[in-house]
Amino acid sequence: MSSSSASAPGGVQTQLTFIVPQKEKPYFESAALTGTVPKVHFQTERLPVTVQSMRPLVDELSLDQHGFELMQSPTNVADLYDDDALNTDYKAELVELLKAKLGADEVAVFDFTRRSDTDAGAANPDGQRGPADRVHVDYTVLSGPKRAADALGQARYDDVINNGGRVVQINVWRPIVGPVKRTPLALADARSIEPENLVATDQRFPDRTGEIYQISHAPGQRWYYAPQMERDEVLLIKGWDSLDDGRARFTPHGAFPLPDHSETLPPRESVEVRTYVIFKGA
Repeated sequence: MSSSSASAPGGVQTQLTFIVPQKEKPYFESAALTGTVPKVHFQTERLPVTVQSMRPLVDELSLDQHGFELMQSPTNVADLYDDDALNTDYKAELVELLKAKLGADEVAVFDFTRRSDTDAGAANPDGQRGPADRVHVDYTVLSGPKRAADALGQARYDDVINNGGRVVQINVWRPIVGPVKRTPLALADARSIEPENLVATDQRFPDRTGEIYQISHAPGQRWYYAPQMERDEVLLIKGWDSLDDGRARFTPHGAFPLPDHSETLPPRESVEVRTYVIFKGA
């Protein structure tokens, strides 16, 4: 990392929640399965970490190097709790955003999740959701292509890959209300995560079992956040890349408490949209 990145000002001392590696494959029951909060069947540990501000580095950040980017992207959708608006106008906005930003040929939106750090969480069609405070990656080398084939259709996915194309899973994370004054999102510089830090973990749903990476701690990891993130800003977070050529493939992330966290501050409310971005082959 460049000297400017290594000395980025504006960091906070906090704690992040990591998995403790174990001999058996860990698993957890999803909120969709439990009907409330996820039920975890492995040990975690909260460890002190410095989370740096990414704002001084915003012009350097790259999805293919760091695994995430912060950008201005106002939305014309007034109510991000409106499911119909998310599935129509907001979806169309994000498709155009990612095509223009990344030069993608196609963008497929396949999931929306709202989160809130209130006791009740945020309303979603499948239940209430709070912040995901264990640092994790949404997909693995096994589940990334499987979920892509499910979302795009096996024939379409095979056609892209077999003809030299590329499929990238990207989350678009936005505050519903800004600025974010508590429980922001920490993201790891993907280059600072070693393969042994990625712990494959089963995620059990009512009708299927997925797989994500939980993250174990290592001293060399570098963590960033966007202080006071506003509603007209988005984080682009790479969850999986079909290419394995040295670029970032997986971006660990998770919510964390700010040192001045107070229940009197406005709650963190956010919406994340999962997409597959398609680049056709030559």
